[in-house]
Amino acid sequence: MIIDDFSSYLLYELNRSPLTVEAYGRDITRFAEWVSSDPGNFDPAATTPADIRAWIASLAREGQTARTLRRKAQSLRAFYKFLRKRSFVEENPTRDISLPKLPKPLPDHVRMEEIEKILADDEALIHEAADGEDIEEELRNYLIIETLYTLGIRRAELIALNDRDISFSAAEMKVTGKRSKQRIVPVPQKLLDTIRRWQQLRDSIWTDLPADSPLFVVKGKRISPSQVYTIVKKELSSSSARHKSPHALRHSFATAMLNEGADLNSVKEFLGHSSLSTTQIYTHISFAEMKKAYLNAHPRAKK
Repeated sequence: MIIDDFSSYLLYELNRSPLTVEAYGRDITRFAEWVSSDPGNFDPAATTPADIRAWIASLAREGQTARTLRRKAQSLRAFYKFLRKRSFVEENPTRDISLPKLPKPLPDHVRMEEIEKILADDEALIHEAADGEDIEEELRNYLIIETLYTLGIRRAELIALNDRDISFSAAEMKVTGKRSKQRIVPVPQKLLDTIRRWQQLRDSIWTDLPADSPLFVVKGKRISPSQVYTIVKKELSSSSARHKSPHALRHSFATAMLNEGADLNSVKEFLGHSSLSTTQIYTHISFAEMKKAYLNAHPRAKK
């Protein structure tokens, strides 16, 4: 049967997992049962785009989720791609079928009061350290959180920072983003002071670093993505954020900016987004925060 041939193709030629092969085979079989009165004599060449759209619509009426509908449509696409490759059909009825769009969840973020408390507690711990006490780890971790939250940069952008990217005189930082696209962001004096202190401590411990050192190092080597993630997760352990990650701090930056009145274009440039539509999702977070504050504060809303 042609569906069995398709399953073998997925398993042995494309090296798909057995679970994937089973799911695709099940989807195609169900479609064959729906479109043909005699599934045993299912003729893929007789299928039209209208048949596929009608099947997807019938599944939607049954209450199937957008994710499930999308997978079933992808199963049919893969099936007819296989049939075309084997010259079993001349036309691909899935060519113009649009995949159901998945709902985009709002980005997770750390609440402003939570991140400010975390930074305040870390800062107090560093200031209270005794003279000569080794605070390399504490100061580095504090600076990582402060940089991610204050500037909204990505984890990869933070890792790529070198000393030469920071201009203390101009109070600016050069950030290298996706596809090596660079942007300049302003840096507040408080963050510059922390960076300077960290550089002095880093250089006193790791004396053999290159002239243009990586800003963040662990044991004298540029910090890795997994190390940044572990540090952030630990530092945010007391927060209520679902995902205690570097990206959650990026979301927190954007949310704070918009909540405090920054315009969308400015936030877009800060984040290094190529399209304004990517930045617009943060307006939904800001509205959610505004609505929550309203419901908690206004006497009529409380009723």
